[in-house]
Amino acid sequence: MPCKEQYTKHQAQYFAWQLTRRLDSENEDKLTGAIMDAQIDLNPHQVDAALFAFRNPLSNGVILADEVGLGKTIEAGLVIAQKWAERRRRILIIVPANLRKQWHQELQEKFGVEATILDGDSYKKAKKDGRKNPFDMQEGVVICSYQFAKAKADDIQMIPQWDLAVIDEAHRLRNVYKKGNKIAKAIAEAIGNTYKVMLTATPLQNSLLELYGMVSIIDEKIFGDLDSFRIKYGRINDATSFSELRQRIKPVCKRTLRKDVEAYVKYTKRIAMVEEFTPSANEQLLYKRVSNYLRRPNLNALPDGQRQLISMVMWKLLASSSFAIAGALDTIRKRLLEGLTDQSLTKAFEAEYEAFVETREEWDDDDQYSTPLADRQSVLDEIEELGAYIKLAESISDNAKGEKLLDALKIAFQKLSEIGAKEKAIIFTESRKTQDYLLRTLKKSQYKDGIVLFNGTNNDAQAKEIYKAWITKHAESDKITGSKTSDTRAALVEYFCDQGKIMIATEAAAEGVNLQFCSLVINYDLPWNPQRIEQRIGRCHRYGQKHDVVVLNFIDSTNEADKRVHELLRLKFNIFDGVFGASDEVLGAIENGVDFERRIKNIYDNYREAHDIQREFDKLQEDLAHEINLQMVNTREKLFEHFDEDVLQNIKVDTNRSLDKYERMLLALTRSELDGHIGDIEGGFVVNTLPPQAPKDIPTGEYELPRRKGDCHLYRLKHPLAQWAIEKAKSHQLEQSHLVFCANAKDTKVSVVQELRGQSGQLKATKLTVESMKRAEDYIVLTGFNDAAKSEAMSQEVLEKLMAFPISNIHSASFVESPHLQDQLSRRKTEILGEITNRNLQYFEAEVEKLEAWSDDLKVVLEQDIKETDREIREVRRTAKVAPDLNEKLHWQKRLKDLERLRNKKRRDLFDKQDEVDDRREELITVLEEKMNQKIEEHHLFTITWEVI
Repeated sequence: MPCKEQYTKHQAQYFAWQLTRRLDSENEDKLTGAIMDAQIDLNPHQVDAALFAFRNPLSNGVILADEVGLGKTIEAGLVIAQKWAERRRRILIIVPANLRKQWHQELQEKFGVEATILDGDSYKKAKKDGRKNPFDMQEGVVICSYQFAKAKADDIQMIPQWDLAVIDEAHRLRNVYKKGNKIAKAIAEAIGNTYKVMLTATPLQNSLLELYGMVSIIDEKIFGDLDSFRIKYGRINDATSFSELRQRIKPVCKRTLRKDVEAYVKYTKRIAMVEEFTPSANEQLLYKRVSNYLRRPNLNALPDGQRQLISMVMWKLLASSSFAIAGALDTIRKRLLEGLTDQSLTKAFEAEYEAFVETREEWDDDDQYSTPLADRQSVLDEIEELGAYIKLAESISDNAKGEKLLDALKIAFQKLSEIGAKEKAIIFTESRKTQDYLLRTLKKSQYKDGIVLFNGTNNDAQAKEIYKAWITKHAESDKITGSKTSDTRAALVEYFCDQGKIMIATEAAAEGVNLQFCSLVINYDLPWNPQRIEQRIGRCHRYGQKHDVVVLNFIDSTNEADKRVHELLRLKFNIFDGVFGASDEVLGAIENGVDFERRIKNIYDNYREAHDIQREFDKLQEDLAHEINLQMVNTREKLFEHFDEDVLQNIKVDTNRSLDKYERMLLALTRSELDGHIGDIEGGFVVNTLPPQAPKDIPTGEYELPRRKGDCHLYRLKHPLAQWAIEKAKSHQLEQSHLVFCANAKDTKVSVVQELRGQSGQLKATKLTVESMKRAEDYIVLTGFNDAAKSEAMSQEVLEKLMAFPISNIHSASFVESPHLQDQLSRRKTEILGEITNRNLQYFEAEVEKLEAWSDDLKVVLEQDIKETDREIREVRRTAKVAPDLNEKLHWQKRLKDLERLRNKKRRDLFDKQDEVDDRREELITVLEEKMNQKIEEHHLFTITWEVI
């Protein structure tokens, strides 16, 4: 008969130390804590990439360069979660402005890590609240944009020591070596020697010097200076140099290809559809008049310094709907009529065009446009003109594009039926007023049921009702975060999944929302920024999507520019069809979607005739083709790909095995510490009451581990209940005891424990902590023997399996600890120190090799310079020999002596430089040697006698 599953305080303490021990980067269980807490099923290459980031304790960082769609954000999330678990919590994340919310939400939902987004408003609020440096969170993750990081570089640099800096879309910094790249230089200097994880699918785009730039941000000691890199690798013409360069970047760069993961990552396709529409006569008239207005060189209604930004937004609203542009025209008219402040104007545009804040930040400092002082009559004329445009816009009750939406939905839903997907569609618009118009239109159609709105405020009556119902439904679960904004977003997505058919969304839904249950994306308004389009489609076309995703776009048949924008996005960017959407090459070439957006706006601003528009778009397409350097694409493939030809075969991390072992430990110690207060449920437990010592704010109710149903409290290592149970288990002062293990207590048969039935012995648990290379490693050493053979040590593996078994009985005991246990511990301690020394020696040798290559690089320029001077000397000697007269010979002899003096000086400079470099190398080696010094601490946990029945 099986024994009841119960565990002792000895086992709970052992489990607690096992769950929280610090491991070296070679250990497959290094990330188990982070993986346990992750609310996501991880793929082997993601775990392997995160382990790569921890590999060398002497490294200053890594570049994770997986191809698009393979989860670089997840890899960085694992690194962040692990740093957090190690209590190294000063973490900075620098991302494009439009990805800030997505990062914030993914860290919270998938890894249970809270972060703070710092932007202009939150920075000012923190200052007002008395925080001297808003970046100084003591313990906390800070997310900010590239532009904000550049603007506040001094604040970032003042943080004593960041534990980690994560840089997304890091190819934006690849030109840091160029003098004019202010953002890259400011960020590189601000994060200095901080350990960095740089994420990019395109680490190399146009020149090998970009590789120098990226790597120099990680570590200035990998290559020498820019001149030496140019000499050695500027043009790689031989296999030896190429191989050498590969070896030098191998320790800092990891790249996984889509074809490498085909065995376990299945992606669906995108299916592109187009719906053409012809605006009514009044719509065309409105477009023509407002277009001409926006093209005028002098406009009183738009503020200096923001004309480019606001006129771009007005172009987008003009293409969106008559209702959207009517609102925008009324806003700028009020500025002239009522003296509306620039700040009020900005607030009005923020409310209408929800991508305004991010766009403004990325366009900041770029608008040098200045409107000359206007006379009163021109202002009055402009007010009257704007009033006429508003009147025309308000006279249009329906839009041709809105009416075409009904036809498009019918065709697209038919396509979903063919591929077996549910009838669900997300419709993206760039305007809140267009969103309201679409709601009115659809409410009068056959699609009136199951519509839900999603925008930046989500404060309409339906959203409030959905939120209220969601709060009631999930009252006893951890799905409720306490943030009304986040919870309302979650409620609307769940409603759309369970009951909705159509979600009409602004740009707010393009960030941090998982809609993999939806297979139809309709771009009612099409952004000009290809990265924003990718972001939209990525809400549905993502890992976990079971069906192909239909992407439907609208095209104005009368608008040449609109047609060419769509053509460029479809043919050149491949955004709307295929398996992965936009290619690495194209998104990497444009580097920043805002730059591309600006170029399109310039065409709208300056050209109105069809032939001019065609010519300018042809030029833009040609420029883009030049930016995509196919030679560099091939070079990148050869440099970065297939460091290990059998990459998948060499990924040894058996995630499921590790998770199963550690999750059992966590549940066992929790049940032990809460004995009498909890009951069992499938996949978790229920807390009925709390022990008197437990924190009062820990909720009672049902708990389950991550990746389960999701309707209970999420039980992670980070959960306050788990933290309390672990600390309580560690604090036990344990007496000698006799434990009776039950060999048939588990469903699965463990042979090594079965073989111990009827036997007994002693077991000792000791925690060893070794500090070296600026980090600590913990070892929970189990030593033991069988009474039948006391001199024969039992293996650590067998003793670990024994300690994981439930007991049938425990009673106090008094015995003399055998000296064999101490002998075993001494031997194990020697083995551990030897293993660490050998591992550190490999790191040390790799660093010394890196430093030697770095010092050789620095000598290359001087040696090259001397060779060039020698060449000049040889030429002057030849010229002097054939000089026709004495004066000429004297001239060349003088020139020869000058060159020889210069060469001798350069030789002395070379020797001095060599000495300087060698001294610097020796200093660094001395520092490395100091870091290798080992310090070991020993802490006795408990000693028991045991038997197995």
